[in-house]
Amino acid sequence: MSSPTRRPRRRLLRLLAAGAVIVPALAGCTAAVPMTSAADSNDPACAQVTVHLPELVGPESAPYERRETDAQATGAWGSPTQVLLRCGVEAPAVSDLPCYPVSGVDWLADQDPDDPDTFVFTTYGRTPAVQVIVTAEAGSSALFDLADAVGYLPNDGRACVGVDDLPGSDATTAP
Repeated sequence: MSSPTRRPRRRLLRLLAAGAVIVPALAGCTAAVPMTSAADSNDPACAQVTVHLPELVGPESAPYERRETDAQATGAWGSPTQVLLRCGVEAPAVSDLPCYPVSGVDWLADQDPDDPDTFVFTTYGRTPAVQVIVTAEAGSSALFDLADAVGYLPNDGRACVGVDDLPGSDATTAP
């Protein structure tokens, strides 16, 4: 039979052993990327996007790893962060911004006026919309990597329009 003084010592040894396992595991953790959820981030379609986000995005030569975020329907890649995604942003109206189709998803492209090395891409023709902010270093390659996940959003029938789509262009004029 163990003495009463040995029981607390055994408990202390168990706690120290548990701490020896937990502390190194916690030391490898990084803080979540602070983000703000979009207004419609609770839309079920955003949940589909979120669960299909890839673990890697960006250049094939040095892709960025996915990081944890602290907001619903968001994604972040790279350390420091190179790519940010928010689902549930307001779907853009007709725009004069450049529009690029990438793997079945149309994106409006804008540049951050305060930072010429940051680009903002917003889906066009998808509701709810997704906004992706990338650094110049990450470039548009992240859009190709995100296209599969973003493709789960319903298409509302709108799409990028090119010069060939305008009335009177050679492509729409009968021979």
